Amino acid sequence: MSCALGFDVGTRRIGVAVGNRLTASARPLDVIEVRAGMPDWDHLDRLVGEWKPDALVVGLPLALDGDEQPMTRTARDFGRHLEKRYGLEPQFCDERHSSQEAAARFAAQRAAGLKRRRDAERIDADAAAVILESWLQM
Repeated sequence: MSCALGFDVGTRRIGVAVGNRLTASARPLDVIEVRAGMPDWDHLDRLVGEWKPDALVVGLPLALDGDEQPMTRTARDFGRHLEKRYGLEPQFCDERHSSQEAAARFAAQRAAGLKRRRDAERIDADAAAVILESWLQM
């Protein structure tokens, strides 16, 4: 199986999703806490060890006009750390509008009774799934 992990990088949390290249589908997996600018590497090590991905996809937060911004550098730095730690060159995927898409999906699932308000803390993982799906469909 061709497995990929996707990441939505934030300053407080990093959303993680898992996807399959054969089906070009992804699903939210987990949220990793960031403290003092560093992700919980132990948590991430467990996820990478469990899923054994052959691709790591990092959402690249660009401005609406496509220019880079401060969070773009944060995402690129995270990608470099992933490569050093796991030996996989990260793939970057434009993540413009991924948070809005994740919020819309969350709202639809709440309206259908599939999610509750307390599930909102995991919306970063939903955004990571949107990013990963975009990359898988390229």
